[in-house]
Amino acid sequence: MAVIHQTTLQPTKLELLTEWLPAREWYTGTEARPVKAGGFRLDDPAGEVGIEIMVVTDGEGDAAVTYLAPMTYRSGPVAGAEHALIGTMEHGVLGKRWVHDATHDPVFVTQLYALLTGRAQAQAQSETGVPDPTVAVSPIPAQDADDVEVVRVTEGADHTDVVVRAPGAAAPLTVRVRRVLRAGTVPAADGAGRVVAEWLLPDGTTARGEFAVVLTDAGQG
Repeated sequence: MAVIHQTTLQPTKLELLTEWLPAREWYTGTEARPVKAGGFRLDDPAGEVGIEIMVVTDGEGDAAVTYLAPMTYRSGPVAGAEHALIGTMEHGVLGKRWVHDATHDPVFVTQLYALLTGRAQAQAQSETGVPDPTVAVSPIPAQDADDVEVVRVTEGADHTDVVVRAPGAAAPLTVRVRRVLRAGTVPAADGAGRVVAEWLLPDGTTARGEFAVVLTDAGQG
């Protein structure tokens, strides 16, 4: 179970994202000024990696865009994932932490797959040991999720596709992580898994939409 420390971060997560977001293919703004708008956490069973699915809103008024920025926090860098490093920060309790784009971190991918198969539960973003009941999951048939292999990760105009292979699975599957969040969802294809959650809009109201979806062979989702 992840322990949420009430402590200082230098730089802050939002400061790291301010520098990182403009270089993303799916970022549509000109000068990032992200504001936290929600999210949730997943637990690393080994207790080594912090996993946060953060939502930020950037821009003002009708031009505001909401982005999904899943991040992992580690005591060292992910080997071979230098391109996915968002930055480092000094944690008031844990010391230096390496912050990665979680879609390139195998621990996050494994736990996202576990969430999509009903083997993991979304946790509150800022509380220790408290499930987040606002996160809804349409699960896919459960398979062994303890050691998912990441086949490849590709970026799109508004998403990141993570192709994974579970032990014993007949074929890989693609999990599409929505980077640009939009309120509302379209019907999922039969058997397709998805994660739906909520975030705050700039006017203080709440929106819900799809955070991640398992694509079918036909590429729906």
